[in-house]
Amino acid sequence: MSPAPRKILHVDMDAFYASVEQRDDPSLRGRPVVVAWRGARSVVCAASYEARVFGVRSAMPAVRAERLCPEAVFVPPDFMRYKAVSRRVREIFARHTDLIEPLSLDEAYLDVTTTKTDLPSATATAEAIRDAIRDELQLTASAGIAPNKFLAKIASDWRKPDGQFVIRPHQVDAFLLPLPVGRLPGVGKVMEAKLAELGIATVGELRAHGQRELEQRFGRWGRRLHELSHGLDDHPVQPERPSLQVSAEDTFEHDLPLDALEPHIRRLADKTWAGYRREPGRLARTVVLKLKTSDFRILTRSLTPARPPASAEELADVACRLRSRVELPARTRYRLVGVGLGGLVAADVDDAQAPLFASGGGGAA
Repeated sequence: MSPAPRKILHVDMDAFYASVEQRDDPSLRGRPVVVAWRGARSVVCAASYEARVFGVRSAMPAVRAERLCPEAVFVPPDFMRYKAVSRRVREIFARHTDLIEPLSLDEAYLDVTTTKTDLPSATATAEAIRDAIRDELQLTASAGIAPNKFLAKIASDWRKPDGQFVIRPHQVDAFLLPLPVGRLPGVGKVMEAKLAELGIATVGELRAHGQRELEQRFGRWGRRLHELSHGLDDHPVQPERPSLQVSAEDTFEHDLPLDALEPHIRRLADKTWAGYRREPGRLARTVVLKLKTSDFRILTRSLTPARPPASAEELADVACRLRSRVELPARTRYRLVGVGLGGLVAADVDDAQAPLFASGGGGAA
């Protein structure tokens, strides 16, 4: 006998950052709100539904959002406040299940195959969660209910905002086959164009091509496409794991040469160190320097020293030295820099492995 299908929820807060701003400032309600810093380098973090009517979307350059919606109210993001609200949302989730996989501050997967409550169904559980979010936090969320994660994520978008949609196991084909292939996770504009060259526009047409042909054309990704076209996704909900890296980064108003980055690296090292101190009982072994060039090329350089940094100053010193491992021409300009501490492990694990690192050294990535 095959195992009973899972019951998976994907809960997605509606225009989360913008909705928090509108909740906390009544003068913003009903107005097009764009959460972003103003300026040529800024991007939109979130847009209220009133702003979305004008075509404003997350990750859009802020200057374009301003052109699309001149009446928009720009609000600088307050991530500490959003994180605090997100924690309260997750407390509501935890009343129903311990199997919670956060994807970001505003969305998560929940496995509610078995729950802590006596609610009769996954649909009822989703309703109870959304009701609690509305009553306790004065915010709205949308939910998708399905036998697996990828279908639940598609379903949560189906009746946004403030709605929910269920795909039962016997309804998978009827729901999935007419969908455009662009609705499948991982199928972006480039892959959509490649599939269009094969005459594939819908999930049903994708399924008709068969696994062997898709694998021959797209390798392992072809096999995954075949699985998705059949509604298959065996990935379990993975509860949140401890952070493996703490980092901070910044985008400059004007591109800078490599030798002008030191003050920014030291400032970001201070921020990273402050975040690291909020990880009690965990030790970081690797220093990471991240750079983005003016043409959007991303580089990382890392070093695992014999002794982990003991202060923000030591972290900054190592990060600054990592610039010597950047082998691009001196004329190269950089639009972003980041400093991170990676390889976080429990302190007792690090103590046990200390002999492995006693000889020092490190690597660059």
